[in-house]
Amino acid sequence: MTSSDDIAMWDAEADAFDEPADHGLRDPVARDAWRALLLANLPAAPARVADLGCGTGTLSVLLGDEGFAVDGVDFSPRMIELAERKGADRAGVRFRRGDAYEPPLPRSAYDVVLCRHVLWAMPDPAVALRRWARLLRPGGRLVLVEGRWSNGAGLSGEQTTRLVADAGRPASLVPLREAAYWGREITDDRYLVVSRADEA
Repeated sequence: MTSSDDIAMWDAEADAFDEPADHGLRDPVARDAWRALLLANLPAAPARVADLGCGTGTLSVLLGDEGFAVDGVDFSPRMIELAERKGADRAGVRFRRGDAYEPPLPRSAYDVVLCRHVLWAMPDPAVALRRWARLLRPGGRLVLVEGRWSNGAGLSGEQTTRLVADAGRPASLVPLREAAYWGREITDDRYLVVSRADEA
């Protein structure tokens, strides 16, 4: 479960959260790169997406603009407040406060579970993956953006694909080294893992 200290920390981060290029996607180049990446790896709209650990809702709104139905979840009240403001005029995008480790969402209701830089922070990533997979409809897919950063935090691509495989699902890994995604050149390990049940 999330501690009050965790909530306070992310509430404090919320107002500046969109400043990095990959968070707010205010840079058209970064926004276009993430749009193309996601559309290439998601089923066609209007698929239903659970965006877990959605932060200020940038990806939720991006997908809403493409016709997806999106439920964003985050445990930070301030993050959710900003997400709701950002998505206020998108009929297919909803936000609710909740813990990504135990998502307050219905089982077998989603075509996609999307998480960006969330799995590595879970108390037990293997447990989190099992819980997330239960949200998926038959044939649904997990779409995980993760990384192992230069400070040593995070998960390597090998670790994430192993976790997905241990959950009984196939995993495809796509490196995300291009500067367009991040607004700068990177030297650490950033990647996308997609798990499509129909590839098992």
